[in-house]
Amino acid sequence: MNSLSVRVARWSARHPWRAIVGWLVFVALCLGVGSAVGTNSAKTADYRVGEAGRAEALAAEAHLERRAAEQVLISSRSGGALDEGAARAAADDLTERMRRLPEVAGVADPLLSEDRRILMVEVALKGEERDAKDKVDALVAQTSAVQKSHPGVLLEETGSPSVSKGVDQQRSDDLALSEAITLPVTLLTLMVVFGSVTMAGVPLLLALTSIAAAVGLSMGVSHVSPDAGVGTNVILMIGLAVGVDYTLFYLKREREERARSGGRLSSEALVELAAATSGRAVVVSGLAVVASTATLYLASDVIFSSLATGTIVVVLVAVASSLTALPALLVKLGRRAERRALRRAERGKPARRVRGGTGGGRVWSALLRPAARHPLATLCVSVVALLALVVPLAGLKITEMSRDTHSRDIPAMRVYDRLNQAFPQQRVTHQVVVRAEASRSPEVGGALREVARRAAADPLFTDASRIRSSADGRTSTLELKVPYLGNSDEAYDSLDRLRDDFLPATVGRITGAEYGVSGDVARYADYPAHQNGKLPLVLGALLLVTFAMTVYAFRSVVLGLLGVGLNLLSAAAALGLLVLVFQGTWAEGLLDFRSTGSIGSRVPLFLFVILFGLSMDYQVFVVSRIREAVLSGVPTRQAVLDGIRSSASVVTSAAVVMTTVFASFVFLHIIEMKQMGFVLAAAVLIDAFVVRVMVLPAAMLLLGESSWWPSRPGRRATAAPEKRSASRPAVDVR
Repeated sequence: MNSLSVRVARWSARHPWRAIVGWLVFVALCLGVGSAVGTNSAKTADYRVGEAGRAEALAAEAHLERRAAEQVLISSRSGGALDEGAARAAADDLTERMRRLPEVAGVADPLLSEDRRILMVEVALKGEERDAKDKVDALVAQTSAVQKSHPGVLLEETGSPSVSKGVDQQRSDDLALSEAITLPVTLLTLMVVFGSVTMAGVPLLLALTSIAAAVGLSMGVSHVSPDAGVGTNVILMIGLAVGVDYTLFYLKREREERARSGGRLSSEALVELAAATSGRAVVVSGLAVVASTATLYLASDVIFSSLATGTIVVVLVAVASSLTALPALLVKLGRRAERRALRRAERGKPARRVRGGTGGGRVWSALLRPAARHPLATLCVSVVALLALVVPLAGLKITEMSRDTHSRDIPAMRVYDRLNQAFPQQRVTHQVVVRAEASRSPEVGGALREVARRAAADPLFTDASRIRSSADGRTSTLELKVPYLGNSDEAYDSLDRLRDDFLPATVGRITGAEYGVSGDVARYADYPAHQNGKLPLVLGALLLVTFAMTVYAFRSVVLGLLGVGLNLLSAAAALGLLVLVFQGTWAEGLLDFRSTGSIGSRVPLFLFVILFGLSMDYQVFVVSRIREAVLSGVPTRQAVLDGIRSSASVVTSAAVVMTTVFASFVFLHIIEMKQMGFVLAAAVLIDAFVVRVMVLPAAMLLLGESSWWPSRPGRRATAAPEKRSASRPAVDVR
């Protein structure tokens, strides 16, 4: 009763208004400071990995990097033959207007499509490639102005900046829809659990304030670890899930103790008891999520680092809210309930029954019956069923989700499709970058011309090429065009042809030359390869952290190994289900997506790390109840059954809330976010309703007292009942 969680809860319970006001001030300060310092967004250099990243760095140092560009298509309004005179007049007007913009680095000569139906004007932008989307509005304004001046033709704009801006807007709209789905369902679930709007509102209120504080804090933290634009997404996703769960664990235990005491304990005493049990479980769960998520930093990737930072910040804030503001709110609500009970007693009315007893209910007794009566058979059947879900994992295909996978609801993407159809030679650009001594510049130029000659004779390339050299003569670049989409097999084959055949036979023979190939396809190829190289390190650290946290929480090596095994099984089963659904086409209409035949490169690693952390919620809460009973002298077999029954309703409620949050992301248009939401929702359901109800109890029943090795809590409980009784905390009995 002198642990940190209890001491903090005790202070909050004795000074509820100070704690509540202090929490609100903390949230306001976080938002204020975050707004003042702003968000430090990741730069283009932060995303560089593999050979493509090294080549981009070489080009950037020589000021030869590729610039972000917008393409304006000029066509007939009717879709028929183009009036070339009117189109070129519009192109000249557009070119003149664009060149006057400070954001524009240059405007290329108009290019007419082979069918002479579309005239294209390409506009290159200044500055960082990642910042180009913030400059699009100025270009769109000029395109609109030209459209008004030349109503006889149709002007449409696309390009990487326009697409990125459209994706951001779509993501914002999707998140608003996700919140509109999640919040009512979460509130309804909590009302069913507690039977009270007020009590249901407490977890939701603390979760939302925790999210607000975490958003503000993450802005400040971004100046240490840059934000890749996904921080707010993960804070909303994880924050609502764990924020409600942590509060739910704590609140449910307080209700149980209140129901058990029958009015004999004060609200302050009930809060202390809840802090000593569920409060500790919340702290351990939070630390487990933080520790497991921190392994993402080992991936050496700005996006994973951003995901990790957002998760860690919101989890720590959610734990803080459950230890400080929640006890204060419970005391205030408890005192109000006590006053109502007193008034009812004075009027001679019977006291209202407090919901939240320890019974597990008939449904959960029925679900636990197979594990209780036939643990070995239940374990075998459950594991075989999960392994059946793992089977599709053998066909897992991981790719980097390219621009071609974005939703066509984005206007710029529809224009992008027209651009690719009318100008196939503009679809993909490879940039070969070579750096050598300035004295070898003629030799480098000759080698690059030879590469261009070989590419022109290869059907995987067009005959278009461009060579540029830096002012000091040390760096040269060669741009080659590929007439295939960036996510096609032909585009990847062309990259392999360059890297494996053309360059080693030409540039590779120049002594001391550094070279590489960059471009969109090179990025798409190098990023999964980079992640696959980091995967063993991250997974190894993740398994070690999960094992260590479980051993720390329960003083049991056996439970540590069991926890790691169960987490691996549930994560693999969920990932296999993801492959089954998203790599095929049968579920496209059901979940509203267009299959890419692959899984996003970030999804598997994100699943393993986040699930390992979140599954500790259930592991800690359920096993803590079991261990608590064992320490009280209950045999392990009975403690397992009673512990799971008593925690069944809260685990169910937590799983429903978390699943709702994750499943709402399935409605997003961005395919990788859709996959993340689906796989996390599936993993939580599998973990809560199969692993924790079937596999875990069956395994612990078979292991018996060996579950706690090397500690023996049952023996200590039998050997020292007097000491346990004497050390029982004093409470305020009314």
